[in-house]
Amino acid sequence: MKGIRKHAILAVGTLVAVHAASLSASGQALSAGAQSAVAQAAAAQPADAGPTVRQLSVDEVLELALENNLDIQVERINPQIQDLAIVQTRANWTPNLTTDFSNNSSSTPPNSFLSGSQTTLESNTLGASFGVEQEVPWGGGAYSVAWNSSRNTTNNEFSNFDPTLRSNLNVSFFQPILRNFRIDNTRQQLLITQNNREISDVDLQGTIAATSRNVENAYWDLVFARSNLAVQQQSLELAEQTLRDNRTRVEVGTMAPIDIVEAQAEVARNEEAVIVAQALIQDAEDQLRALIFDPSQPDFWNVQIEPTDTPNIEPMVVNIDSAVGTALANRTDLTRERRSLDNTDVNIRYFRNQTLPQLDLGVILNAQGLGGTQLIRGEGFPGPIIGANQRSYADVLQDLAGFDFPTWTVQLAISYPIGTSPADASLARARLQRTQSARNIDNLELQVATEVRQIGRQVRTNLQRVDATRAARELAEQRLDAEQKKFAVGLSTSFQVFQAQRDLAQARNNELRSQLDYAKSRVDFEAVQRAPLSGGGASGAGGNAFTAQPNTGATFGTQGFNTGAGGGGGGGGQP
Repeated sequence: MKGIRKHAILAVGTLVAVHAASLSASGQALSAGAQSAVAQAAAAQPADAGPTVRQLSVDEVLELALENNLDIQVERINPQIQDLAIVQTRANWTPNLTTDFSNNSSSTPPNSFLSGSQTTLESNTLGASFGVEQEVPWGGGAYSVAWNSSRNTTNNEFSNFDPTLRSNLNVSFFQPILRNFRIDNTRQQLLITQNNREISDVDLQGTIAATSRNVENAYWDLVFARSNLAVQQQSLELAEQTLRDNRTRVEVGTMAPIDIVEAQAEVARNEEAVIVAQALIQDAEDQLRALIFDPSQPDFWNVQIEPTDTPNIEPMVVNIDSAVGTALANRTDLTRERRSLDNTDVNIRYFRNQTLPQLDLGVILNAQGLGGTQLIRGEGFPGPIIGANQRSYADVLQDLAGFDFPTWTVQLAISYPIGTSPADASLARARLQRTQSARNIDNLELQVATEVRQIGRQVRTNLQRVDATRAARELAEQRLDAEQKKFAVGLSTSFQVFQAQRDLAQARNNELRSQLDYAKSRVDFEAVQRAPLSGGGASGAGGNAFTAQPNTGATFGTQGFNTGAGGGGGGGGQP
């Protein structure tokens, strides 16, 4: 309740403050109580209600992206998943321990004089078994060891032991000789999983490279969006100054009033361009914000990003042949395809092995021991019990350890399909897939080389555009100055002055555009040698990322920095 009351007081105080401000603006005096309410409301407002300004350099935004970018966070999980997949595959070679305890009690009616009892034949057996079995990670073999012990009591007259103590040791090993010897299904899956683990690392590197490129380009987008606002404001100031000059000339009678209307229209166009440029800065901030900040932070949408770096316009040495070689060796998409080809080679190796005959060698050893109370009988059938001999469980284990009663089994199993087997078809398909993958890698290498060469030429072209647009902007400034001087002495018209102002604004935007393209092409040239480009880069020399549209302000997006023809930013437009 106290919290609700506090918020209510703040809301009322805010309303009073707003109402008092409106009264003050209309020239009405405030009472002492109203002034007190305004002061309390102002004091109750949080100090950090406005946006937080954060100054960031290129290196800082890259560090923030590595820490907070959601795409990178998602991709970082894949290597961990592949690690667990490797553990899961290796688990097929983990020894498996088995144990069993049982108690069997039976009562059966006699069905012959040899049943061992004239009434009810009773038997009670208590048993326990322990064992271990494992597929070995070499040669495709498998072994098992089992140890069984039991104690049996019975009223069977023909039994020589009562109770009877038994113990058995069974050791077996099966080894494939041809099929599954050099490689089997488990080793195939392990090799593929290990390759996939390397592929996940490559994918992570590619995501980091692509994200870093997008972050840098978004950073320069924001830099040039702010520069574009300055250009639009300069154009607005020129238009306002012309309007003031025209009003002065109309007042002294040296200009017709219609020229004021024309100047006012030009001011309105430039005001629209300023409004659009301000909105584009916010769009650019949102694009960069989504790449570098953690969206779970409470001030995610309130942080105002202020770039501190300026683009480097210094000439960049572009060695296209060296860059192509670097890209062919390090590009993540090429590396990924080569690792996928390694998986195909593993499949070919496995299916080729599966076409061999199945020849398995098995060796089984069984040892047993017997003990308990051994009954000594006299003559006759069955002879009378005349004595007993005790054999302890230790004697049973001694028989077992000495292999006094062994049983050896050696077996050789052979099988081979008649006709085409599934492995033959799988092998033929895997070979075709390898040929296809190899051709795909060749095609991808050609695309990579073409892309690197194209981006390298863009760097050179955009650098030349920077010099050309700088010269054009300087000439546009001189032309505007000349038109203004001619207009002052009556040798020019308002239309020609406004046309010169628009041409200057267009020249400034063209210079900004070329600088942005050069900065982005530098980023792209570094990125294209590591990972494929996926949009958001620099335009070509023709300014593909810039679309001139009449009567609109400067437009701006991830593909570049687009300027319009009107609103002080257009060149060649008619008033």
